[in-house]
Amino acid sequence: MKRILVVEDDPDIQEMLCAYLRDAGYETGTAGDGLAALDRFHSGVWNLILLDIMLPKVDGYGVCELIRRESSVPVIMLTALDAEENQLKGFDLDVDDYVTKPFSMPVLLRKIAAVLRRAGNGEVENSLLLYQDLILDLDAYRVTEGGKPVDLTSREFELLRELLQNQGRVLTRSVLLGKLWNYDFLGDERIVDSHIKNLRKKLKGDYIETVRGVGYRVEKVH
Repeated sequence: MKRILVVEDDPDIQEMLCAYLRDAGYETGTAGDGLAALDRFHSGVWNLILLDIMLPKVDGYGVCELIRRESSVPVIMLTALDAEENQLKGFDLDVDDYVTKPFSMPVLLRKIAAVLRRAGNGEVENSLLLYQDLILDLDAYRVTEGGKPVDLTSREFELLRELLQNQGRVLTRSVLLGKLWNYDFLGDERIVDSHIKNLRKKLKGDYIETVRGVGYRVEKVH
């Protein structure tokens, strides 16, 4: 099931969006201001973010800019600001689509479905993530390489998934810790290195690149 983070400070609009999304088969999470949005983003795995611009504490542009530093998760901006300059500012931040209020829920649902189809770096309707010889079944937590099963722990699977869903982006050790071990983890960042080492041993292909002193990435497939 696709997970959508709804970032909207108007509780009535937030509730309406979540109700429609759940009826359409999506799982939802919510945030009512920019800081809460960043906390929710880091505490879960999201397939798409619906992001209002006029937010308390940190506005939607600021939230999007911070998210884009570490993730290519699809973002659709929701706003009453329909001026061309506002839309261009959003697209400069790699927003996937822009919807002005008031909006039609059926149209918004179509836009969400279209963005999800375009995004995901190979993710298809049956929740498969494809990359070179790898196939990740995101629902069953199964991996095959060249048609042969690869026995990964759940943490190794999540680490590989995170890298593949952010192709071309360098993910720092601290970002990976925050996403997969949560920020209250008190151990050493080298636990990430240990899991990367185990992944490399189990995979025949050389998919994961070390960016010395920073973190890890996989090459983006065009």
